[in-house]
Amino acid sequence: MILDDFIVIDKTGLFCRYGDFYLDPKEAVKNAVISHAHGDHAIGGNVNVYCTEATSLFMLHRYKKFAAGEFNIKKYNSAFEVNGVKITFVPAGHILGSAMVLMEYQGVKYLYTGDYKLQPDKTCEPIEFVEADVLITETTFADPATQHPNAEEEISKLNTTTTNIMLGAYSLGKCQRLISLINDHCIEKRILLHHSMVPFVKIYEQMGVSLGKYEVYDRKVMKNNLTGMIYMVPPMVFRSYFKAINVIRVFATGWKHLQNNHEIQLYISDHADWNDIILTIQKVNPQQVWTNHGNGLQLKNYYEKSLVVKLLN
Repeated sequence: MILDDFIVIDKTGLFCRYGDFYLDPKEAVKNAVISHAHGDHAIGGNVNVYCTEATSLFMLHRYKKFAAGEFNIKKYNSAFEVNGVKITFVPAGHILGSAMVLMEYQGVKYLYTGDYKLQPDKTCEPIEFVEADVLITETTFADPATQHPNAEEEISKLNTTTTNIMLGAYSLGKCQRLISLINDHCIEKRILLHHSMVPFVKIYEQMGVSLGKYEVYDRKVMKNNLTGMIYMVPPMVFRSYFKAINVIRVFATGWKHLQNNHEIQLYISDHADWNDIILTIQKVNPQQVWTNHGNGLQLKNYYEKSLVVKLLN
């Protein structure tokens, strides 16, 4: 029997009282099961952290000695227990080390997706589907009007200009995917990385992921080469240099409102769009869908007559 209160939301996040742990807590807790290392899912200071190896390395870089009291590193598809709840990490395809969390309790399977994507991405483990009785899915882009374009075609837009480009991107996941895509599809371009992005790139390489060519940003290099350069920077730097000259400003994201006033609009997202969410539901074949991280109302309406959809947030 599905337990309606197996996962509940409180001010700290998604709590499983049957196993006394949180999924991606927003505040430090005793037991944290972390799906991936983005800052809105993985904070420092938790006592016991259960995660993949890559996630632990990213957290150690970001939070240093405050990353966790103890890391319990788990491999994909290898079950372990937390206070009587059986847990298995399944590749989520979002960034390197990202995992969906399959929880089994009293014969019922609950699958928490964290963030996930179905688009191919050479820089992280591809998503794997498992069946579950309850799917707890993110709904960041759960809107029928949202359909992410092909990333390979999008990145090729950068070939339409020879002018230098300031490319805004998240430092973890998006940065590494873009480096790989640019090396594959914009071979005439030369990539310069903001220094803050380099440690995350090095962890990817440490984990055996080959991204291709890049250089650490050098002002002289950028100044002496007025064409063919892509200077990749994190969002905060991108926003602070809004008056940058001799560059085209481009920001890689699935959000339309973040593309405003950019000469080139680069719709590359690391989340599932509407069609991907529908396909995931088909693959998981749940009895119920619980939504999180976004607005699940359109999903609820879509399945009104065929599937129980509960909005957790």
